[in-house]
Order: sequence, then structure tokens, then C-alpha cells
Amino acid sequence: MNLVLINKEPVELYKILKFEGLSASGAEAKQAVADGLVKLNGVLETQKRKKIVAGDIIEFDGESYQIQLED
Repeated sequence: MNLVLINKEPVELYKILKFEGLSASGAEAKQAVADGLVKLNGVLETQKRKKIVAGDIIEFDGESYQIQLED
């Protein structure tokens, strides 16, 4: 599982995909979520602006990413 550090919470789901380089742009990230390609905590998530907090797990493109708040 990959670790994603955030410096504030919440963060919108599509922004994590964009800033982690999992999609080429914000528009591409939003489309991936809308197309049902992303799971949040094991459940299909289609809300592009879903608020993500520390402890959440995002699954995308066969990889898992755990969100952790920076100290």
C-alpha cells in the first residue's frame, strides 16, 4: 500500500489523484471518479469533490493509497 501525506484535511478526492500524479490533470481526475474507476474505503466513489481525511484508503488503477496527515 502506498502512503499519501496531506498537510490539511479534508482534501477533495480528485485533487489527491491529480497531485499524486495518478492522472494527468484535474479534469482527467474528475472524469476517472465520475466513470467509477475509484474506490474509497472499499466502496465505489463517484463524488469528485468527496472530502478525504486521514485514514481513508483510495483504490485506483490496481493500487491502494492510504491517506495520512503530516505531523
